[in-house]
Amino acid sequence: MNIRIFGTANDSIVDGPGLRFSVFVQGCPHHCKGCHNPGSHDFEGGTIMTTEELFDKIQANPLLDGVTFSGGEPFCQPMPLYELGKQVKALGLNIITYTGYTFEQLYENRLTNEGYEKLLSVTDLLVDGRFVEELRSLELRFRGSSNQRILDVPASLAAGRAVEAQI
Repeated sequence: MNIRIFGTANDSIVDGPGLRFSVFVQGCPHHCKGCHNPGSHDFEGGTIMTTEELFDKIQANPLLDGVTFSGGEPFCQPMPLYELGKQVKALGLNIITYTGYTFEQLYENRLTNEGYEKLLSVTDLLVDGRFVEELRSLELRFRGSSNQRILDVPASLAAGRAVEAQI
């Protein structure tokens, strides 16, 4: 399955706990002021790759603890990330997804956008909410602004509400 990406990081230690392979998708509707990856906003930019090519890169690194989906906005390409996520989970790796949407927005729209539910189903931790430059802090772990939350997705889906992760 094809996916449009902005880039990858083969061994990130800033996109979640442990050593991670990060996939930065191309295309974002949020255009947050002060965005970390403004080059990822254009939906026509980036590079087309297949999920198989990305999986081969992930599988080639036996030291990984997990994979991070970031962007851009991952929920603008949920189905290819879901397909990749299933393969990643089969390797025993965890998945963190960053999104400018809130969990509540994704949960509310999961039935009308099947891709939201699918991508959430393979996500272990969700960093949700738009980046707000005025709330930026370098002291936050794995997030850019204090309004963003790190959520335990399986617990959140089971409860039908956002459940903060204990990391």
